[in-house]
Parts: sequence; structure tokens; C-alpha cells
Amino acid sequence: MKKLVVKVDLRDDRDRSKAMRVVSGFEGIGSLSMDGKDNKLTVSGDFDPVKVVNKLRKSWYTDIVSVGPAKEDEGKKDEGKKNEDQVANFVKAYEAYYSTPVTYYCVPPEETPNCVIC
Repeated sequence: MKKLVVKVDLRDDRDRSKAMRVVSGFEGIGSLSMDGKDNKLTVSGDFDPVKVVNKLRKSWYTDIVSVGPAKEDEGKKDEGKKNEDQVANFVKAYEAYYSTPVTYYCVPPEETPNCVIC
């Protein structure tokens, strides 16, 4: 998870909505927020910050404020661990109940070439 904060020179609400639309089109964007007072755009998720900034710079003057890892709340981390434990328990129970089927492959003798190793 990455967090990118950029200051974009936007003139009005129409520019703000265009900038939000441009950035939201990238793959891997988790959250997107705009501070209207300071014209700061905050983007977080699994994305390439260079591509986002280059796309914004094509239309508006853009300054990079910060780029770095996104900080998560401690409560959210605990919930994530609980969910992972529940999923792991479910997978173990599923594997115990439904065993993996064994697949056999038969090759007819006509199709195998006669090989000689020199």
C-alpha cells in the first residue's frame, strides 16, 4: 500500500472533478480524497505514483508533497489478522472434508516415439 499526496493547481470545481476522474481511472487505487481548501489530492492503494503524477501534470501544474507507505490503524490490523485466521481455519476444514482427487494420465503406446539415448 502506498500513499501519495500531491498539490494540484485547480481553478474550479470542474477541474477538481476532472482530476478526481483522471486519477480514479488507474488500476489499484484504494481511496481517493481531495482537500478543497489546499487543493491537495491524497491517493492510497497499490498503484504506480509516477504514472499518476505524470497524468496529472499533462493538464495541471502539480507538486509532489509526499510519497510513502500508507499507515494503517492498529484496530484494522487486528481485524485483518482475525479474518486471516478465520480463512485459514476454513481452508483447513475444507481440505479435510474434500480431499484432493488423484488424476491419472494414460498415454497410448502408439503415440510414444521410440527414443534412443546416445
